[in-house]
Amino acid sequence: MPQSLAISKNILTMAAVQERFGLVPSADPQFFSEWQHHLPELSPPETETLDRVKARFDRHRNQGPLAEGTINQLLISPLLTLAGLYDEPFFVSTEPSLTIELDDRDEILRGRIDTLIVHQQFWTLVIESKSTIAFAIALPQALTYMMANPNPEHPVYGLITNGDEFMFIKMLTQGLPQYDLSNVFSLLIPRRNQLYDILQILKQMRQMML
Repeated sequence: MPQSLAISKNILTMAAVQERFGLVPSADPQFFSEWQHHLPELSPPETETLDRVKARFDRHRNQGPLAEGTINQLLISPLLTLAGLYDEPFFVSTEPSLTIELDDRDEILRGRIDTLIVHQQFWTLVIESKSTIAFAIALPQALTYMMANPNPEHPVYGLITNGDEFMFIKMLTQGLPQYDLSNVFSLLIPRRNQLYDILQILKQMRQMML
């Protein structure tokens, strides 16, 4: 009988992901250019809203560590709203369960995605909020969730955040599974609201999926 393993407790390193899936970083510098080029401009109302969102988040964070649910309410939900990813033709699912069967290892990996954005049954964006957990642990888990993409011929995007930092992922699982990462965007940087950059990338992804 296959061994059932929880992704959150058993996939804690990049080595664990690479060993199970053969996943490799893309050698193509243009593989994930979407987060860098031709980003949509933000309107003054959008930047004003993002300034309020960041000020609200800072006020809460300054009182101590925040739970994943609080991060989702203070940051993820406003960003998805502004990006139009809650609206037609997209649908949002929170904590959908998934299973990945690895016949060669006699394993079944099980987990729940924090937030999944779907467009016409195609996975668009996988979001993982991990409170104060290090990206070194959050990334392997997010990549594993993205490997469950039911349409391997289509790329799937990911976003991981611990509240203070954000990083985007692009993965293509058809053939040799490949991925690439964006820079890390930090809300700790003074005098610059990097929520602007994050929203621009989210809006770019939305446009690409239409």
